[in-house]
Amino acid sequence: MAESQDPFADVLLVEDGFSIPELKWRELVFIRALVPEASFFVRDPQRPLPPFSRPGLFPEGVRFRVERDRGRVVVRPEKA
Repeated sequence: MAESQDPFADVLLVEDGFSIPELKWRELVFIRALVPEASFFVRDPQRPLPPFSRPGLFPEGVRFRVERDRGRVVVRPEKA
C-alpha cells in the first residue's frame, strides 16, 4: 500500500514570489518537474509536482526566475 505524502510546508512568501529550501528545489529539478528554459525555469506539465501546502505555486505556462539565498531558493514568476 502506498503511503500518503504530506504537503511540503516550508514555503516562505517574499514580496514578489516565494522561497523554498535549496534541497527541495534540487528535488524539483532532479525529477524534472521544473526544467531550464533560457535563463528561466518552467514547469513540465508531463511531470507531477510533489504536494505543497500552498496550491498554485508553479502554474503551467509561467516562467520563473530563481536565485539562491542562504540555503534557500527564491522563486519569482516572470511578469508577462
